Amino acid sequence: MIIMAGELFENSTIVGNQFGSVEMNLDAYAEAFGGKFLRFCITADDIDMLKYAATQTTALPCTVLGRPEGGIEKYVGPDETPDGRLGAIVQLWMNENTIPEKFEYETSAKERQGTLVVPGTGIYDEGNPDNIIDHLDTMESVGYCGDGYQRVIEKPMRGESKRKNVIEIPLMAGNFYIDRYLPIRKGVSGGNLWFYIDESRPVEKVMSDLWKKALHAIDNAPGAIAPFGICSAGSKPGSIMAEKLEGTPEGDAYKKIGPTTNHPYCPTIKDRVPESMVPEGIVSIPEIVIDGVNMESVKSAMLNVIYAVQDIEGLVAVSAGDYGGKLGEHKIYLENLF
Repeated sequence: MIIMAGELFENSTIVGNQFGSVEMNLDAYAEAFGGKFLRFCITADDIDMLKYAATQTTALPCTVLGRPEGGIEKYVGPDETPDGRLGAIVQLWMNENTIPEKFEYETSAKERQGTLVVPGTGIYDEGNPDNIIDHLDTMESVGYCGDGYQRVIEKPMRGESKRKNVIEIPLMAGNFYIDRYLPIRKGVSGGNLWFYIDESRPVEKVMSDLWKKALHAIDNAPGAIAPFGICSAGSKPGSIMAEKLEGTPEGDAYKKIGPTTNHPYCPTIKDRVPESMVPEGIVSIPEIVIDGVNMESVKSAMLNVIYAVQDIEGLVAVSAGDYGGKLGEHKIYLENLF
């Protein structure tokens, strides 16, 4: 079934031009929430090693399990990095109420096993003074990898200035350098958009186009990341099975999982779910999750994505995910993005 523009939502508008317009649900809002994050610059001499380190450091986002989620914000040249080498600005996020000890341990695991192990890399504060709520002392969490041979040095940086309190950690392949103190910042996480795909074109081709265009749009939104890329597993808070089976071993197992599949919006089980919210003819509803250094960066990224996906054949509508106030304190209405 091919969906005609304007058929899915009662309160909607058509965005784009005559060739490649998608419907937007004006009633929808993304339910975002506060988070705290590290935003730092990974540097290296080699672009392949830099990309590997940045990818590994930000990989496997799982805040729902009490672990960090992260993303690569942008790559920068030698004239924009603290030590005058190639760089990648990355972000590592955790929930706003994460206790300091947990935040320190989880983010340091990413730094140690994602960045430190890649030859010639270093980690430095990216220099933006905004939204700083605290500082992380990296000596205990990362510096002690030197097993007593680490030291705090004054390392020459790009330009005339020098950077104090840089930890030097000797490794089998050179030294690793990391700022002694990294700022902890407060931002907005959980901004999102949902994409409604019909059967007019193979889903895998639509998804491929969506991945390229939407993520490129995020690259052009300063301060924003998409930690899950295009995500197939939009979730809901809690579990209906945990409630039904409360007090049983199976119920405890469902509860332990945390957020579960958002079954009313799963097209493959539409006929099995009486409360299904999947419109007729829709075969897939992936989402993109957006974290940003502030609300403006999240909104800008969302709007960039909406315009970027206009010419994707098979994508018929854009909406957003809300959870009735159960997830976050920020409501980002799509209508207000314009």
